[in-house]
Amino acid sequence: MSSRRRLGARWRRHRPLRTRLAVAAAAAVALVAVGVCTAAFFVLRYELNHQLDLNLTQSATLAIQQNRGSAPGVLAGECRFLSAPACAQVVPAAPAKDPAKPYLLPVSPPVREVAAGERRPYSTNITLPDGEPARMLTTNFPGGGKALQVALRSDTVREGVRQAAWLLGGVGAAGALLAAGLGYWVSRTGLAPVARLTATAEHIAATRDPSHRIELPPGPPDKEDEVTRLAASFNTMLGELEQSVTAQRRLVADASHELRTPLTALRTNAELLARADRLTQAQRDRASAALGRQIREVSVLVNDLIDLARDEEPTPLLEEVRLAPLLAHTVDTARAHWPATPFQLDLTDASATLPGVPARLARLISNLLDNAAKFSPPGAPVEVTLYAGELTVRDHGPGIAEADLPHVFDRFYRAEQARALPGSGLGLAMARQIARAHRAELTAHQATGGGALFRLTLPTAAAPGRSSTMP
Repeated sequence: MSSRRRLGARWRRHRPLRTRLAVAAAAAVALVAVGVCTAAFFVLRYELNHQLDLNLTQSATLAIQQNRGSAPGVLAGECRFLSAPACAQVVPAAPAKDPAKPYLLPVSPPVREVAAGERRPYSTNITLPDGEPARMLTTNFPGGGKALQVALRSDTVREGVRQAAWLLGGVGAAGALLAAGLGYWVSRTGLAPVARLTATAEHIAATRDPSHRIELPPGPPDKEDEVTRLAASFNTMLGELEQSVTAQRRLVADASHELRTPLTALRTNAELLARADRLTQAQRDRASAALGRQIREVSVLVNDLIDLARDEEPTPLLEEVRLAPLLAHTVDTARAHWPATPFQLDLTDASATLPGVPARLARLISNLLDNAAKFSPPGAPVEVTLYAGELTVRDHGPGIAEADLPHVFDRFYRAEQARALPGSGLGLAMARQIARAHRAELTAHQATGGGALFRLTLPTAAAPGRSSTMP
């Protein structure tokens, strides 16, 4: 790379985008303005010289008509401005036939060649004896062996070309200045949303407040330009970030609230067991059992929090899971855990499969069964059905109030009738997260005749471009 290119690259790296855009816009407009002025100058100069050549041709025609058969010599000795007749003279092909009186216009070998018919007529710029510029036309003269030279003063044309050069130069300079102003205005106006976006990003970085937004110009969405769409996308990203931060803060607050009670109980039982010599054997056994139960509850709660804190499911390799055997095994486990609750299993669609992780799917189903058994009265059945691409779990408990339906899958949310029951309020939230990771949809409904109904709708087909790992 040449030193000039390296210098240009270094300048671009160390200049802000606004400056580079302003310079680029100004250079483009200035280049167009200078190019137009330059082209206009050459066109104007050509037209003035062409007009002078036309007058010379007219003067030569007039001189031929008025001086047909004239001997070599000067025909007219006054060269005037763009007027006819011009100064004119007849030159023979042989120098020996030249007149005694000297010629007014310069005679060169090409003039003799035109007189001899060896060269075509031509025009040239000359200087008259008085020092004034002129343009001369050399053409054939009737009678053979002669050439006619006619000349007109060209100082008016030269002055016109000079004035045009100054005028067009001034116009070009003004155009360059205007281009610089337009370039600055374009960069300032075009990058205003980018400047607002930068200021917003810097404000968020300084205050850690993602609720700030970029002001967008009014107008329909289909009329927005690229920069406005970028600002709108940035606002959307900020909204998602704000929701994520709010969810994280709420998760931390809820987790600290939920952990406070079991940790206090653990501390109490631990302090009680530390004074075991003062307790009876029965009291020590009850304290030990309570301590073990609370440790298990805290372990389950912490594991649930770790799983829910992830934005996405883990990424083990998928396998084609047959739901019927998995469902039967999970229901058997639930029967052992809830002996007072009968579980009715209907595997109508026994061939249903789902690409996924068996352990995670078993966790989803187990959470639904535990939730149904928790709210079922003693002896009331929990109905589990797999049919037509849907898994339903229905209990015969108090059901879900209309006000609670939108929140049953929220983390740590517990309905009023569930606050006296064991649990942390994370089971259904985790079930929905696992369902969405497997491209399934988990919904809650009021069951006909009472109770709650949870429906897991399985994906009908793999999504296009689906990979062999968890999303």
